[in-house]
Amino acid sequence: MLDIKVETENWQNHTRVSERALGDLVHRIGGEDDHFLVVQRIPDIPGTYVQVWHEHGGDYQLEHRSGGPATHCRTVIGSPDRVAELMARWAREEPEWDAGVEWESAGMPEEEPVPELPAEIRAQLEERIRVLLRCGYDTVDELTEAAEEYLVEDGVRPVTEAQARVLVERLWLERVEEQRGWSDVTDADRLERAFAALDERGITAREHFSCCRACGLGEMYDAGREDARGFVFFHLQCTESAAAGQGLSLYYGGFDESEETTTAVGREVAAALEGAGLTVKWDGSPDQAIELFPLDWRKRLVG
Repeated sequence: MLDIKVETENWQNHTRVSERALGDLVHRIGGEDDHFLVVQRIPDIPGTYVQVWHEHGGDYQLEHRSGGPATHCRTVIGSPDRVAELMARWAREEPEWDAGVEWESAGMPEEEPVPELPAEIRAQLEERIRVLLRCGYDTVDELTEAAEEYLVEDGVRPVTEAQARVLVERLWLERVEEQRGWSDVTDADRLERAFAALDERGITAREHFSCCRACGLGEMYDAGREDARGFVFFHLQCTESAAAGQGLSLYYGGFDESEETTTAVGREVAAALEGAGLTVKWDGSPDQAIELFPLDWRKRLVG
């Protein structure tokens, strides 16, 4: 698998894809509302990506960037196979991944200077964004929007989008550097693996799903396979509790809404979590959430 995230024009995201799957995506683009791919490494490093644009019958415009606007380069490639090969080599961070390619500057304008934030506003934003970074699910763009909107009051916007992005990118890179030291398997890794296994077995399992329990329960019916037997999820407020060291509450049930199915789903979920190495607290009652505590919440950023 390539440790990348691929975004498409038609709003599809593909995470940690194989080289073959990346090639299939390159071959696919060119039709209406499906002209480009943007590929970032995991974790995302802001301003570092490779992208391709194509229209059926034409060549492929390949671009890459490794920092500020001056690093944004482009070239034209005739073959989708060559594009896929270059993208895969970039993803693997191979030395001289683009050997033989002649690049030209994309002519991107330099960014305007961004005014410093007042110290009090900066401190409030840093505190909030660090919470969201510990949660671990938001992208740089989502965090930028959160920072821009956080202190809005009565229509007054004390933080511009550019100021929000500068702050977010700085804190994001700090967190990326911190997680490079996580050589062990984290509890968040264990949870992700358990949820993936449950999802394959017909229990729709979703992390960081919806704003609250009530909304999550209402939205869960459309979140997975039509033949799913049941579900398990935790919502955004649960994530913040986990990131604060307070453990994690999981909500579950059966799609037939029977007590018997809910209990059976709960047992299967609890067993999967324990099998993944997590500490589960649940009394077996279908009316009680499954609790994970203690929980060392270190969620790896994707972006």
